Amino acid sequence: MRKLLTTAGLAASALATGVLLASPAAAATADSSFEVYFPGNKPESLYHVANTATAANGKITAKSVVSWQILVDQVIDNSKRFTSFKITTRLESRPGKDSADVVETKKTCDLTQLVNDEYTWFEITPANTCTAPSMTYDGEVWWSSDSTIVYDIEGDGKGAVTKDLQGSPLVHG
Repeated sequence: MRKLLTTAGLAASALATGVLLASPAAAATADSSFEVYFPGNKPESLYHVANTATAANGKITAKSVVSWQILVDQVIDNSKRFTSFKITTRLESRPGKDSADVVETKKTCDLTQLVNDEYTWFEITPANTCTAPSMTYDGEVWWSSDSTIVYDIEGDGKGAVTKDLQGSPLVHG
């Protein structure tokens, strides 16, 4: 019983500091949300992104899952909302826990048609998931997943908006 409590205490401590020690399969996730207000009668929407770094089978992978929902009861204007909606997912490393991130791999995914066609999307599917290329896992390095969304609202005249999202906790060990 004492060993079980010690192990549980260490795991809780590691998670509380944002560090996840890698085991045969380990994952660390951070969530971000932001609201988008459209001109006219288009529905206000909430966008949510889960950034996950996963170490499994000798590889480390970064992925971002985007979901969204309207914030009003009904849709009055169902016309095009975005001229562009893209997410770039990055697999990042750092040689020490407090070192600066280095982008190892990245991928940009164009979700424009999907977010324009669907007012609400909660499923986790390849259509709304952006995965950066995997790398060989090195347990001496600290790893994380990070992402940025760049979108341009149709008809607002403001141009592109960039949202830097919260990166995942570190995976190490």
